[in-house]
Amino acid sequence: MPKWPDDDVILFDGVCIFCSRWVRFVAERDTAKRFRFTPIQSDYGAKLARTFGIDPDDPDTNAVVHGGEAFLKSDAALTVLSHLPGWGWVRVLLAVPKPLRDPVYSLVAKNRYRIFGKYDACFVPDADLRARVIE
Repeated sequence: MPKWPDDDVILFDGVCIFCSRWVRFVAERDTAKRFRFTPIQSDYGAKLARTFGIDPDDPDTNAVVHGGEAFLKSDAALTVLSHLPGWGWVRVLLAVPKPLRDPVYSLVAKNRYRIFGKYDACFVPDADLRARVIE
C-alpha cells in the first residue's frame, strides 16, 4: 500500500451521522490533539481515499494514516482508539483475526445510513474541531 506524507489523519464520511459522531468522540478524548480529520467529500479527503483504493463516491470504510500507512476498517478504528488516553487496552482486540473483525465492521458500514441517518451536507464542526479539519 502506498505511503502518505501526512500522519495521524482520519478519513471519514462527512455526511454520515455515525461517522461524524465518531470524529467528535475521538476529538473529545484526544487531549494531545494528535489526530486531524478530513471528510471524504473534500478535495484532500477524496485524494487520500483514491490513493488507498476507497471510492470517494461510495465509501465503505473510514481510514487512518498512522506512521505513514493507511489502516482501513476495523484496523483503522482500533488503531485510533489504541492511541487515545485510557483506551490502550483495545490493542488486545487486534489479536482477533481480521476475517472475524472486518465482517462486523462491514455490516455496520453497509447499513450506517439506514441505522444512524445521513446529513444533507457535511457536518460543520465547532471552532475548536474545525482547526483540526483538513480540506
